[in-house]
Amino acid sequence: MNNLDRMKELISILNKASKAYYQENDEIMSNYEYDKLYDELVELEQETGLTMSDSPTIKVGYTLLSSLPKEKHKRKMLSLDKTKEVFALKEWLKDKEGILSWKLDGLTIVLTYSNGQLVKAVTRGNGEVGEVITNNAKVFKNIPLNIAYKGEMIIRGEAVIKYSDFKMINDNIEDKDKYKNPRNLCSGTVRQLNNEITAKRNVHFFAFQLVEAGNKEFGDSKVEQLKWLESQGFDVVEYEIVNKDSIEDCISKFEETIINNDFGSDGLVLTYDSISYSNSLGQTSKFPRHSIAFKWSDEIKETKLKEIEWSASRTGAINPIAIFEPIELEGTTVKRASLHNISILENLELIKGDTIEVYKANMIIPQVAKNLTKIENENTIKEERNVEIPKKCPVCEGEVEVRQVNDVKVLYCINSDCQAKKIKSFTHFVGRDAMNIEGLSESTLQKFIDNGYIKTYGDIYRIESYEEEITSLEGFGQKSYNNLINSIEKSKNVLLPNFIYALGIINVGLSNAKLLCKYYNNNLEDILLATEEDLIEIEGYGSIIAKSIVSYFHNEDNIKIVEDLIKYIEFESVEESEDNVLEGKTFVITGSLNIYSNRKELKELIEKLGGKVTGSVTSKTDYLINNNKESTSSKNKKAKELEVPIIDEEIFQGLIS
Repeated sequence: MNNLDRMKELISILNKASKAYYQENDEIMSNYEYDKLYDELVELEQETGLTMSDSPTIKVGYTLLSSLPKEKHKRKMLSLDKTKEVFALKEWLKDKEGILSWKLDGLTIVLTYSNGQLVKAVTRGNGEVGEVITNNAKVFKNIPLNIAYKGEMIIRGEAVIKYSDFKMINDNIEDKDKYKNPRNLCSGTVRQLNNEITAKRNVHFFAFQLVEAGNKEFGDSKVEQLKWLESQGFDVVEYEIVNKDSIEDCISKFEETIINNDFGSDGLVLTYDSISYSNSLGQTSKFPRHSIAFKWSDEIKETKLKEIEWSASRTGAINPIAIFEPIELEGTTVKRASLHNISILENLELIKGDTIEVYKANMIIPQVAKNLTKIENENTIKEERNVEIPKKCPVCEGEVEVRQVNDVKVLYCINSDCQAKKIKSFTHFVGRDAMNIEGLSESTLQKFIDNGYIKTYGDIYRIESYEEEITSLEGFGQKSYNNLINSIEKSKNVLLPNFIYALGIINVGLSNAKLLCKYYNNNLEDILLATEEDLIEIEGYGSIIAKSIVSYFHNEDNIKIVEDLIKYIEFESVEESEDNVLEGKTFVITGSLNIYSNRKELKELIEKLGGKVTGSVTSKTDYLINNNKESTSSKNKKAKELEVPIIDEEIFQGLIS
């Protein structure tokens, strides 16, 4: 056993002994034995120059931060191109040797070491700017705080929470507060302001890339880099060396073992082993050419439909939810999926007892793919297969009506005092893209509203007057209360677009709020006085959005809400991007994407570079982005009619480069 393995063994033994003694009132070894092993560990740490983050020789100092500072990455972190076809990987690899490894489903972290010490840890963020989480990284379970190498070193890896730890954490909290999956838990844990919380959640780090290590030579091999990182104390992602003849069998091997893994993975990564060859390939504006991701086809499973549930939203829309017998998809248990609207429900012709196929869109959002019972019984009269549409709101039992919204049928509650609208509106107000107030879940808001602590948005900022009552609530002690107050205080500094979005104005999403604020130079007073004629001048705006905004801000009750809120809120200044290569350009996006993960990602990039994205092609549209230029879709037809250029993603990348 080498020194590093012995150190890890000693750390495990000593930590188990400490836990038994201090937490479980049990003694599994004598003080003499403990001290002997402890001294051995100290000697090995001094000899190797390595100190692991969970070593008992370290006195952990927990830190509470008010916020996470942001920092620009030294080297931009690009996404990977991807494929679901094995033959495509063979074609990509050609006659080269490659490294095939897990694509871990966690949070990518960049670590920087200087003079042998961990000096900085930054999240991937948007690839250009991440959040500094150094204090949290220092309490990950397996990160070396000190290493033998004394030069400047930068590495990338994935922070993950194992399924076993995820289950243990979820088993000890109430159902309403349980986390959805390990990745969500890890994301929130890594970005905690109090690293004592992070320390308790067993975050593990697996290195997958050495970015920089001075002039150290590795024989032109990334495998040698990974082996060297292991010698420095890092756990590296599991990998196999492959060529075009062996890669198919290797993928099968990974696929067979994934079900028994204690960590999440959403595919594999293939990279060339040769460092010089990788560097010679360069990159596109979206992804590097030295690596590619392999995604398994969406996992689809059959199950039985138990019922259709109807869920009311803050807008009054009542959406159908498919409730089915629980199934395991992508490592999590799934038992419900949104059907979104009446049109989708009618198209699927769902009734209780049907056999349906369910999958996870992007391996995240459960969706009903097919109604197998309907397909098997095509001769059944359609009317016999339709679910009965509710005659009353499921929350307030008020009147409902079916409305046609953009060629889609949607059920609405027309009771303005519906409790669901109130709860959902508050939930929207405190959401991440709005005021971003952590600790106010929908169930907590329900308690506060039921007890009369909150009647208006402004009451959230006066909640301190109910400290005694709140801390006496079941499951809501002083610590939870203090965390909530800290989050509320933090939310008082907000960007104007997020504030506008938080108000819940119909038809005004975050992107529309950004366009509005940019047009009025982030001047709230000018926005309040805007007319429909003024607003229609905003590119991408139409009469529907303009009417919604004017209607909201010309309502006396809504003005009182805004005036009440701005007593407590300060609007942060907006940093304009220096690279506005798309300034004044308007885009419409349609069809499937190959280079960008989804339309939201592409839209955010366009807006960041000064452009605008709208939903329909008009004479003001500069470009329609569609990889299928020959499509007969309505957008393509409109673009050709108006002579609007139809471009694919590659041409778009040429525009921005």
